[in-house]
Amino acid sequence: MKLILVRHGETEFNQERRIQGVSDLGLNETGRKQAEALARALKDVKVDVIYTSPLRRAQETARAISRFHQIEVVPLDGLKELDVGEVDGMTYDEMRLQHSEFFTQWMSDFTSVRLPGGGTVPELRDRCCATIQDIVKKQEAGAGRECDDEDKVVVAVTHFFPIICIISDTLGLDLLYCRRLRLDVASICTLEFNPERAVLVSFNDTCHLRQGI
Repeated sequence: MKLILVRHGETEFNQERRIQGVSDLGLNETGRKQAEALARALKDVKVDVIYTSPLRRAQETARAISRFHQIEVVPLDGLKELDVGEVDGMTYDEMRLQHSEFFTQWMSDFTSVRLPGGGTVPELRDRCCATIQDIVKKQEAGAGRECDDEDKVVVAVTHFFPIICIISDTLGLDLLYCRRLRLDVASICTLEFNPERAVLVSFNDTCHLRQGI
């Protein structure tokens, strides 16, 4: 099975470099153009199913992709972004000033601290990775004689932390490696699952955004 992980297009919070958790913003004008670019990049891929985070920015991106495939977009709560609680919508400078103790802990080891009024990265990892495991099992169970499960292509439109957690967990990497991985909005990552092992085929692919959006 091939799993294509898509990060949603840009929102106003992304543009303003604000922390964005479960606040339900839609795409801005640039984000809508990015979603169209993603759709064109994937239009010739034989996609079997499209899953999405239920948050608007992800759903809007997923619907743009689905138009070329005429398949239903399936929302999954397990693909939601990290709940960042009270810092949602803040800039990093605002977070440093208003939550200084938390900010120091977060910058030291973001895996060991709870967001004020929100969740933790390990909790998110457990939730979204369980969701991906369910998806893989479902595709394996649904594979028939005419279509081997290795030929299945699944698109999952989600967010920064879920994608980083899914890739880190699949490859057996410590979550602290997240700080060393860059993941742009409207980027594509691809994992291949086979009986022997899972392979990271591509990471942070943004070639489709270079066509003058």
